[in-house]
Amino acid sequence: MTEIVTPAPHTAKPLRVRRRVPTRTPHQAAARGNGRLGGPLAALPWALPAFALVGVLLVYPFFRSVYDSFFEDNGFTSSFTGFDNYARLADDPVFGRSLLNTLMWVAGTLLLPVLAGLLIAVTTHRMRFGGIAQLVIVLPYAISAAATAVLWNFMLTSDGAVNQVLRTIGLGSWTQTWLLEWPQNTLSMIVASTWQATGLNVVLFAIGLRAIPRETVEAAQLDGASGWRMFRYVTLPQLRAVTVVVVGMAVVNSLKAFDMIWILTKGGPSRSSETLALSMYREAFRLFHIGYGSAIALVLSVIVVASSWIYLRRQMPEPDARAVNAKV
Repeated sequence: MTEIVTPAPHTAKPLRVRRRVPTRTPHQAAARGNGRLGGPLAALPWALPAFALVGVLLVYPFFRSVYDSFFEDNGFTSSFTGFDNYARLADDPVFGRSLLNTLMWVAGTLLLPVLAGLLIAVTTHRMRFGGIAQLVIVLPYAISAAATAVLWNFMLTSDGAVNQVLRTIGLGSWTQTWLLEWPQNTLSMIVASTWQATGLNVVLFAIGLRAIPRETVEAAQLDGASGWRMFRYVTLPQLRAVTVVVVGMAVVNSLKAFDMIWILTKGGPSRSSETLALSMYREAFRLFHIGYGSAIALVLSVIVVASSWIYLRRQMPEPDARAVNAKV
């Protein structure tokens, strides 16, 4: 209701005229929108293509792998075997070696690229030419994993660059057949992967260092913190969120390592350098043991999901009970 004042022609006082302004409550507006494109399902038509893509590329293959793991399937004939494929995993020495290699990749990826990326980012953060140094280290990340594997294959063969350099500097006794014996073939490939993956970690940690408030650093300096104490009690806690992301990505990438191993050794010799991802590919697509390969794929999926969930569960802060109760 609004009040409009208009002067009266023959009176000394102005005449007040009341006019009703139409208004609508939110409930009335929603009721008037019935039958139109609106409400909670308004975005459904736009989300359907994304749902379809996820269903075709992720959901259906997962459940199909679960289904195939209960069959002995060679691509032409199929017979139900129940849990025989999973029982076979426990007695297969190749699967045991693949699982061990996968754990080695996880440990190596956490110890080398993550720590190296953190050390380089902290060291070059306030260096005069630190940006150039970081750029040089990031460049290998721009190279594809296949190209990186070809480069390191040239370096790690028996007559490759590494052995030639060792002979040149008088360390011929250190020469090795880097890719032909276990476990040094797996360790050599982890080093090659570290050379490529460290650049991304440097970028992420550098972003985290730039996000640290300058006031926090200056206050710590006034309190006498410097060097290791500054890093341990100020810098590292401020990098917690970035570290969670870096470590999570490193764990997932190491569990699904495939392309570099396939190009360098193809899982050999005698399948000694295979990881779970490579064993799954060989069994399903090279040997046509589709049911057994599906069982390996399911085990790998469970390991990836479980490890990611446990890690994030432990790293994410718990909600404050008092804050939750206050909101309720």
